[in-house]
Amino acid sequence: MALACSQVPFSLSSKTSQSPLTISHSSLPLLPNFRFPTSTLASCCCGAASQMDNGQPRFKEFPYASPAIKNLMVDLISTVENSLDSMLLPCTLPQDIQYFHNQTDTAHASLFLRSGSPSSPIDFILGSWLHCELPTGGALNITSLSSYMNNSTDAPHLVIEFIQNTPTSLVFILDLPHRKDLILHPHYLKTFYEDSGLENQRQLLNKLSEVQPYVSPSLYIRSVFSPTAVVLRIDTSSSGGERLEEILRDDVSSAAKMVLEIWLNLCVLGEKQGIQDEEKAYLKTRDSMFKSKSIETDIGSTLPRMFGQETADRVLSVLREII
Repeated sequence: MALACSQVPFSLSSKTSQSPLTISHSSLPLLPNFRFPTSTLASCCCGAASQMDNGQPRFKEFPYASPAIKNLMVDLISTVENSLDSMLLPCTLPQDIQYFHNQTDTAHASLFLRSGSPSSPIDFILGSWLHCELPTGGALNITSLSSYMNNSTDAPHLVIEFIQNTPTSLVFILDLPHRKDLILHPHYLKTFYEDSGLENQRQLLNKLSEVQPYVSPSLYIRSVFSPTAVVLRIDTSSSGGERLEEILRDDVSSAAKMVLEIWLNLCVLGEKQGIQDEEKAYLKTRDSMFKSKSIETDIGSTLPRMFGQETADRVLSVLREII
């Protein structure tokens, strides 16, 4: 749903369409100005993204996410906003883009976008949740948070995403997608991936017996991921949904918070390298192609079948203007 670089082969028949629907999709010093908050439902209702008083679900309420995912996402978004508040502009998406649903009320979605200020290294952060009832029972829920950097820095982007269609299994994606060729720029590989401690988080999660690597069917998507990307399927069908919540609460939450901390320290708030004009032009072109591809393959191919062409066109039009 969001501009996360994932693609999961959940094929289903949409209740709003006759055609099949495929959902695309070293330790660092701690900085004193951010801490992970304790999640409460009250904290979900703070900030620009939640000021919707017309009875519609608010973005930060994550009404369809499991308790563990909801609490984690609230913590992550609160940390980003508290740490980078001066670097981010308020969310200005129209209310009918911040929340929308289909005519049969079987699909619901919410978007949250804050652009970076003129002096910020961030282009924009984008959060989303999507809920779609399945004709076979149950529902597909996608929850994501992404941040895209601008060409004042070559630091990696950030992607966090959960894709769940049963109470006992989901796909989890956690990555800092690289923006430079890692063969041509070995210092980039060393700085952001070898010395950062990202690989430790991937290895810790891989040790869980309920975890298996997830391989996207899209070769393009595979090429986007970094060498330390966490792209996993977690399946607790033999032990039940409580075990999945435990893994999310204890293991996945710890990894996601650590990766976000690394990204904040190293990519956003850390010392910046000077970027030459030629490199800025390269980054601008690459990032533009990356974002456009994400919109067209992820949002552009999914929304029409879930929400109808009119709603999909409205959402895409607004996003294209901003992005």
